[in-house]
Amino acid sequence: MKTKKETEFPVSGKRPNILFLMCDQHRHDFMGCAGHVARTPNLDRLAAEGARFSNCYTPSPVCVPGRQAMMAGQFPRHCNCMEFHSDLEPNYMTFARRFSQYAYSAVCCGKLHHTGTDQMQGWTSRIGEETHVAARCIEGRVEEEFARYKAEPSNFTILQDTIRRAGIGENPIQLVDEYTALGAMNFVKLHFANGWKDPAKVQAPLLMKVSLLAPHDPFVTNDYDRFAYYLNRVRPFPDEAPLPEMVSGKRDWPEIVKPGHDVSYADIVRCHAAYCAMIERADEIFGEVMRELENAGQNLDDWMIVYTSDHGELLGEHNCWFKFKFYEGCAKVPLIIRAPKAFAGGKTISENVNLCDLFATLCDFAQIPAPEGLDSRSLMPLLRGDASAWNNESISQIANHLMIKQDSLKYIKRGDNGMEILFDLEKNPGETANFAGEPEYAGKIAGFRRRAKELGYL
Repeated sequence: MKTKKETEFPVSGKRPNILFLMCDQHRHDFMGCAGHVARTPNLDRLAAEGARFSNCYTPSPVCVPGRQAMMAGQFPRHCNCMEFHSDLEPNYMTFARRFSQYAYSAVCCGKLHHTGTDQMQGWTSRIGEETHVAARCIEGRVEEEFARYKAEPSNFTILQDTIRRAGIGENPIQLVDEYTALGAMNFVKLHFANGWKDPAKVQAPLLMKVSLLAPHDPFVTNDYDRFAYYLNRVRPFPDEAPLPEMVSGKRDWPEIVKPGHDVSYADIVRCHAAYCAMIERADEIFGEVMRELENAGQNLDDWMIVYTSDHGELLGEHNCWFKFKFYEGCAKVPLIIRAPKAFAGGKTISENVNLCDLFATLCDFAQIPAPEGLDSRSLMPLLRGDASAWNNESISQIANHLMIKQDSLKYIKRGDNGMEILFDLEKNPGETANFAGEPEYAGKIAGFRRRAKELGYL
């Protein structure tokens, strides 16, 4: 039996629409509203009229587990999606599936990064060219046939060559994103402004995701004017080596390039300029989609709009690049939420939150009961100004490596050698010192160990 809370909605009696905007590998601090030179007027407007979370963390700074844990509202270990090549089990409970159970049209335009045979995972429609099953997931595959087409080893080094080739050119990522943008805007026209539809017909509520690949590497843009704008404005990070404890020979730890030796300073500047140009175009696409919705008669004040990214990009900070790391530049992500009729805007929220929390948040906003077994916490109390009962913690995971952030302390437990790292971001925001061995932090370390055990890591 449905309760009054589950069924009572203003004016139309219909659950609210949701627009979920997402990028890939966008640093939390590369936005105008975060004080960066990157021009992001549409994200800035969402932040000014909504809330920007300054301490949101990904459940995994790796594309696939980070995205799937967010969709499942569970930490990677709990949804069994811990590696880059992993995926959710078919028919898993994602927030898209939950919303589709409540009559939502759940439409994703662009990247989801599923690799298995269930390419929908709860979405009722997918638009774009990203939908595909990984070769390793094909049932009954004839291994000797696949072996015939295995690429031979080459001298190509992904990191150094990516940096050296940065600048102007055609980027396949941008081609895919333009296709996604066109698909999203065509969907809006067909869904809301189709002259062949009966305008009096009540439409089901919409959960629409627009998910871009930018500003993921390669750091190449086809927009010379934008690239030129940033070329003399960006400031690369200092030449500063990572902590020895953060380095190993495994891919899931920093990939290091030393400026002046492996690549030139000019190479790094071009990377930053192209990265910013890609961010600006992504912001522009989001603005185009929102304008298309308004042109179709939608009042975006009735919607919830969410913006985030799956993880960050170190972009040479600590001489490290890409992802697979727990440094702030990689594990922290942008998160902006706007819903004027649900909470007052113009705020920055500093509590530690996680992308896993979006599942419960969306359910809370739409007045849909969240399923059992989630690690997700609704952000609605924080958005409405009540942090009194908030557990100020966020969790992230790379394979069997663990990060726990509590208040300003970030604890890292390496799964390969048992090493512990403790960053105190209040004392040392640059993450250049490991406080794990300091006597004054002994009690904190003991508490983090207990928490790691509760999470199943010890």
